[in-house]
Amino acid sequence: MKPRPFDYQRAETVSEAVAALAEHGEDARLLAGGQSLIAMLNLRLAEPGILVDVSRIADAKTISEKSGAVEVGAATTQAELLAWPGLADSVPLLALAIPHLGHFQTRNKGTVCGSLSHADPSSELPLCLATLGGEAVLTSAKGSRTLAAGEFQTGMLSTARRPDEMLTAARYPVRNPGEGFAFTEIAKRHGDFAIVALAAVATEKTLRLGVGGMADRPTVREWDLLDGDALDDALNEFAWDLEGYDDGHATARYRRDMVRRLGRKVLEEAKSCRS
Repeated sequence: MKPRPFDYQRAETVSEAVAALAEHGEDARLLAGGQSLIAMLNLRLAEPGILVDVSRIADAKTISEKSGAVEVGAATTQAELLAWPGLADSVPLLALAIPHLGHFQTRNKGTVCGSLSHADPSSELPLCLATLGGEAVLTSAKGSRTLAAGEFQTGMLSTARRPDEMLTAARYPVRNPGEGFAFTEIAKRHGDFAIVALAAVATEKTLRLGVGGMADRPTVREWDLLDGDALDDALNEFAWDLEGYDDGHATARYRRDMVRRLGRKVLEEAKSCRS
């Protein structure tokens, strides 16, 4: 299939982009890497009247560490973030997760903020944002606002972004001393959407586990330090709370079992990596 006809505007600045959103409202869609949107256009799952291309906004192609977070601009690709020299030290969880995200060809086009805006519940970047307690910066012609990750993603392929707003930056908190991290996922093939994805953070006092692919958005649970049967019981309770679902890739029962088995694996790995 081919997309329905639409107008096209290339924005040179964030101000131009949000002005176009203010003018066209729900009839406009932002185009960054296009890895999800182009497919949706071709399948006519999205039928905008105008595409506003933000991929060449120089001021939005940024990565910087400030105020305890790595801030990633709206036009920054996943490959650029993975290649950023400070990533493994500042946000180790992202360095572990991004190689699972699609393939190097798609990472060269797909943007970090585009993935967050698409809000696929199996996607690695929204899972990392939720697990780390990151933030999304939304900008409109009226100003900016910042939402916590749990406020930003509201459901499957759904966020709190208003029609006149652009996700201009994502903020991933930097690693604190004494924290350890681990990430794993199950997929039919490397680069496919995750059937279940798990991200873990261990501190000297707590364990935190984020799970993607089980609900309509990433889900995070935190406990005091647990071990042995107590950890197994906590993971079992978490798995049942998530419930999961049956589809052509896996059953809900399989997904719950992966939370139990892989959840223990990544939590133990994160504990062993604390430094």
